[in-house]
Amino acid sequence: MAIRFHAARRRRLAIILAGAIVAATPIASLAQDPGSKTKMPDAPAKLPKVPADRTRGLDFLFGALKAAPDEASAKHVEARIWAIWLHTPSDTVALLMTRAKMAMEAQNSDVALQLLDAVIKLRPDYVEGWNRRATLYYLRNDYAHSLADIEQVLAREPRHFGALAGLGMIMQDLGDDKHALEAFRKALAVDPHLDKVPELVRTLSEKVEGRDI
Repeated sequence: MAIRFHAARRRRLAIILAGAIVAATPIASLAQDPGSKTKMPDAPAKLPKVPADRTRGLDFLFGALKAAPDEASAKHVEARIWAIWLHTPSDTVALLMTRAKMAMEAQNSDVALQLLDAVIKLRPDYVEGWNRRATLYYLRNDYAHSLADIEQVLAREPRHFGALAGLGMIMQDLGDDKHALEAFRKALAVDPHLDKVPELVRTLSEKVEGRDI
């Protein structure tokens, strides 16, 4: 069973997202080359097999992720977590996700969006459908819809370090360094070995909180 937000935490996130969505409206319309955008965290190309007990497997893996002694070990655990998140018992959803990824790689975002809409309609409980669509909206500079999908991801899996890092990236793009820093710190609390996020936290910490005297 997916871990849900506590009511107070969900209300707080909703307030942050609501403000960000309003702020995102003019920015989302800016002409920006999607290829120049920072890449959101995503699953590696090759993934290991998924254990039968997915929930227990995730709990164990998140513990192992925090305790990973080095980056190589952490990346191995990350891949196993992504494998569980991406796994679906539905052959139809799996096929749609594969085709959506191919469409995104071919920069055919309209087709990818139609495919991901179908995934979410078929399996609204499938976290990676929401997460993949959030990434697509981000690449399309549609921050309002990307934030809405990230909220759906985190409501189902608050430990989703990819969505947390993505939230931080959007907040940073919107000029909200305080909430960007908060999101990045939450991502690092789950996965201390996320690529580039520790550097972002250091930079934003100095900017938001100032240097230590």
